[in-house]
Amino acid sequence: MSLGCLAPAHPPASTLQLTTHDTAGRTGSAVLTCDPAGGTHPQRDKACAVLSAAGGDFSRITARHQACTLIYAPVEATAIGTWHGKPVSFHTTYANRCEADRDSDEVFAF
Repeated sequence: MSLGCLAPAHPPASTLQLTTHDTAGRTGSAVLTCDPAGGTHPQRDKACAVLSAAGGDFSRITARHQACTLIYAPVEATAIGTWHGKPVSFHTTYANRCEADRDSDEVFAF
């Protein structure tokens, strides 16, 4: 037996608790870990890539090119945790689910 298999795994560099809540009372939640990608987020590899490109700053995420309706059905989105050891506390309200998915490049698509 090699000693390498007994060494503890390195914890992920980033761990975020993501939540969404809309006016219809629907709540969503996902855990996203990056470096390595993991957690309960359904598109964790893409979400980690999007956040890496933004330096972990949710306000710097580049929105996807996608048209959304102008129907106002607000979605509150929150991210709390750490990104490469730095604390993250992000909260915003998107006009509707389509805008939440588009403007976060699907980080909040769960």
